[in-house]
Amino acid sequence: MEELINKINHLAHKEKTIGLSEAEKAEQQELRQQYLEAFRKNFKSQISTIKIVDEEGQDVTPPKLKELKEENKGEE
Repeated sequence: MEELINKINHLAHKEKTIGLSEAEKAEQQELRQQYLEAFRKNFKSQISTIKIVDEEGQDVTPPKLKELKEENKGEE
């Protein structure tokens, strides 16, 4: 992931200084899409581990979050 970010940053810097060729612009868009996919996957994984409990100890996790947990169990 770090290498992906470094490539994105390199192209962004180059775009600001000397500009990008059409091939580099396409590469930049592809790298950004890859980053967003990885970010979303990681975020879903993190959020699916959350369990919300009220003061009385009862599980009050929202239904959408419970559904996401079930989806992630199927992907593992």
